[in-house]
Amino acid sequence: MGKLIFAVDDSKTVRASLKYTLEKNNYEVMLAENGAEGVELLEGLEAKGQQPAMIITDINMPKMDGITFIKEVKKMSSFKFLPILVLTTESQESKKMEGKKAGATGWLVKPFKPEQLINVVQKLAK
Repeated sequence: MGKLIFAVDDSKTVRASLKYTLEKNNYEVMLAENGAEGVELLEGLEAKGQQPAMIITDINMPKMDGITFIKEVKKMSSFKFLPILVLTTESQESKKMEGKKAGATGWLVKPFKPEQLINVVQKLAK
């Protein structure tokens, strides 16, 4: 398997679609259902000295939204400079600015085209 991509989305369908698209393109995928679970899983990776190549996150999720999740990730020393792609239905400029300010690297609006996602992942995943 290739680089590890960490994805957080409360939609089971989106998680399945991300997993399928990424694995088909030789990426390893780790999934979380919300920001709180995402932070927990990342802390586990950090403790093991493992690091994903990038993170993909939704914005509107229960327990912890994407903006808060991004801010929490950026507080972790191991993941401070990790690229984070926001994948969401939100397309307002104000939300994009809020995401960028929190530390998001890029923004993709759902529904996504698989080739579009892979292009962005190839550019961002370190």
